[in-house]
Amino acid sequence: MTTAPLTYSAEVAEAKAAGRPIVALESTIITHGMPYPQNLETAQRVEAEVRKSGAVPATIAVMGGLIHIGLEQDALERLARTNDAMKVSRADLAVCLAKGASGATTVAATMICAHLAGIDVFATGGIGGVHRGAEESFDISADLLELAQTPVSVVAAGAKAILDLPKTLEVLETHGVPVIAFGQDDFPAFWSRSSGLPAPLRADTAGEIAQAQLARASLGLPGGQLIANPIPDEAEIARDEIVPVIEAALAEAEAQGIAAKAVTPFLLSRIFELTEGRSLEANIALVLNNARLAAAIAGEITAARRG
Repeated sequence: MTTAPLTYSAEVAEAKAAGRPIVALESTIITHGMPYPQNLETAQRVEAEVRKSGAVPATIAVMGGLIHIGLEQDALERLARTNDAMKVSRADLAVCLAKGASGATTVAATMICAHLAGIDVFATGGIGGVHRGAEESFDISADLLELAQTPVSVVAAGAKAILDLPKTLEVLETHGVPVIAFGQDDFPAFWSRSSGLPAPLRADTAGEIAQAQLARASLGLPGGQLIANPIPDEAEIARDEIVPVIEAALAEAEAQGIAAKAVTPFLLSRIFELTEGRSLEANIALVLNNARLAAAIAGEITAARRG
């Protein structure tokens, strides 16, 4: 039994008691991804998509010295209006709790909290990874090491396309993380269905992914799985269109000396401006798509355990 300070929303507590499938959702998309009220509307849409797909959503955040597994609507709105929430990863989680501060969970922190709560599947937009120039800066997201040690399947549209994707895949391979493309052989690149890189593994059904996760547990293997789910066709920004935009934004960041945790928010903001908002529309579409697949995987895991 965990002694972690967890508190459950009524919906999630009821789902746990009934043995229903649950999908974890991060909260940095709410506090650091877009402005109010669009952030609240998007969070509500993602939760609704999980419910529509047969599972229960558990948006995770740190508030008042507790890890909230699922947010009641008033708490979700309060978080959406919070301007000074900490961006919480593995290194920040305990400090945020000790301070009683409000914290929005990244991929790594959401995985940790989901596992503490007994949740197997987590839907997000894109994971962090190896930043460009990491051979000098050593800027590598904690998300990659979390995938290597915390047994949660993470459904994402690949890694964020602003990253060094070949190096990101190399680090995941080094740490033994299964990278499974859903329904295709190419590794998706967030806004684009293909990165031009082959995916290490492929699965065509939610059931295959669920069985792979259960098999890892039976083998005693640590860590989770990265499920790379391509953005829907109609929402895609093709690679030959988005790559020049990303390169322009990266050049601006370098010229302005923007580094460390400030890089990703700056790049996403500039790409939003340079694509006249299309990048955000695509981001929302891919998160909804990932929520649907995550709910299906969670349902398959629950059914398999029931026998």
